[in-house]
Amino acid sequence: MYILYTIIPNIKAKNVLLIFVSLLFYAFGEPKAIALMIFSIVINYILSILLVRFEKLSKMFLILGIVIDLGILCVFKYLGFIAETISNLFQISVPEVNIALPIGISFFTFQAMSYLIDVYKDRSLVQKNILNIALYISFFPQLIAGPIIKYYDMEYQINNRSITLDNTIQGLRRIICGLAKKLLIANTIGIVVDDVFALDNTNMNILTAWIGAVSYALQIYFDFSGYSDMAIGLSRVFGFKFKENFNYPYSSLSMKDFWNRWHISVSSWFKEYLYFPLGGNRKGSARTNINKIIVFFCTGLWHGANLTFILWGLMHGTLLMLEYYNIIPISKIKNNLIKHIYVIICFTITFVVFRADTVSQGLFFIKQMFTGFNFDSNTLSYTLELLTPSFVITFILGCILSMPVKDAFKNLMEKHNKQNIVSYASYGISLILLFMCIVNLSLANYNPFIYNNF
Repeated sequence: MYILYTIIPNIKAKNVLLIFVSLLFYAFGEPKAIALMIFSIVINYILSILLVRFEKLSKMFLILGIVIDLGILCVFKYLGFIAETISNLFQISVPEVNIALPIGISFFTFQAMSYLIDVYKDRSLVQKNILNIALYISFFPQLIAGPIIKYYDMEYQINNRSITLDNTIQGLRRIICGLAKKLLIANTIGIVVDDVFALDNTNMNILTAWIGAVSYALQIYFDFSGYSDMAIGLSRVFGFKFKENFNYPYSSLSMKDFWNRWHISVSSWFKEYLYFPLGGNRKGSARTNINKIIVFFCTGLWHGANLTFILWGLMHGTLLMLEYYNIIPISKIKNNLIKHIYVIICFTITFVVFRADTVSQGLFFIKQMFTGFNFDSNTLSYTLELLTPSFVITFILGCILSMPVKDAFKNLMEKHNKQNIVSYASYGISLILLFMCIVNLSLANYNPFIYNNF
C-alpha cells in the first residue's frame, strides 16, 4: 500500500487511496459500524455546507450537528449505563440495553464535532469536497485510539503535504518506538496489574497494593503513549505532521502541569470546545472552578460509561481546584522533589479508581495502599511471587523511561557536538527493538491497547 501511495503522483488520488484503506481498516474490525462512520461523515459535511450557506441559521445547524454527534455517542456508549443508573436510583425495572460499542467512536465523533465547530468559527475552513472530510474523520492511523486531531490542525495538510525519505525514516522509527512501549513494557507490567486487581480483599497488603497501583500507572502510560507514537509515526510516513499527545507527564510538578502533558489532544479538545465556551476563567474564580469541574466530569465520562471514570475525572478536577485556591499550596513549595512526589501519589491513586471495575473496589484498593499492614505468610508469599526478574527489570526500565532522560541525554550529546553518534545509534537501537517486538509477537497472546475500549 505504501509503495502504491508513493508512486501515485496526484495528492487527490493519494487521499482517495487513504480513505479507501481507512474504511477498509475500520470495516475489518467493525464491519457493522462502517455505516455509522459514513453517516457521521455525510451528516457533518451537509450541515457544514448549510451552516455557511444560511448565515442566519448557522447556529441552529451547529447545534443540530452537535446534538446528532453526541446523540450517536450516547446511544452506542451510554444508553445502557443511563438505563442501569435510572433503574438503580428509582428502583424501577428498566429493560437491559446491550449495544455493541463501535471501536474508536469517542475519537471519530469528537473529530466530527471539531470540524463543525471550526467551520462555525471560521467559514473559510468549510470543505466543499466531501472526500476531504472523509479523510479527516476516517484517517486510520489515529482512528482507533487517537490522538484526537482538531480539524484546523489537519485542514491544510489534506491537500498540501509531501512524502520524503526523512519523514518516512522518522515515522518508521517512531512506530517501532511505540510498538516497543506497548509490547515490551506495557504488556509485561500489565500481567502483574491484572493479577493484583483480580485479588480478593483478604490477600492484598500495602506492598501488593502499591505494586499494582504504580504498575498500572506505568502500564497505561506506555500503552497509550505507545499507540500515540505509532499513530503519529504512521501519519508522518504518509506526510502528515501531528502534535504530540504526551510530554513526559510523570515528570510534572503539579496536577495542572500534569494535564498540560497527559493526553494532550483530549485535554486541549475539552479546553477549546467546552471550557472556553462555558466562560473559561473570564467570569470570576467561582465560575472558573465550576467550569473546570464540568470539564473534568465530561473528561471522565468520555472515557467510559462507568462511575469509576466519572469519579476519576472529578478527583482530577478537585485536585486542580484545590491547587487553584492554594488549599494544596503547590505554588509555595520550593523543593521540586516534594512537588514531584505529590504528583506521583495523586495520579497513582486516581488511576487505581480508573482501573477498578467498581467504585467500591477502587476505594478498597486505595484503603489498602495506606492501611493494609497484614503481613502474614500468604500475602507476603504472593507479593514475592509478583517480583519476577522480568517484571522487576521492566518496572525499573519503565520508571526511568517515563522521565525525560532521553531528551537530557540528547541535549548533552548536542552540547558536546556528538549528535551524529546519537542519530546513528538510534537506527541500531530501532532495529534491535524491532527484532525484540517480532519475537514478542510470535510468543505472546493477543493483548489490545487499553484505549481501544474508549
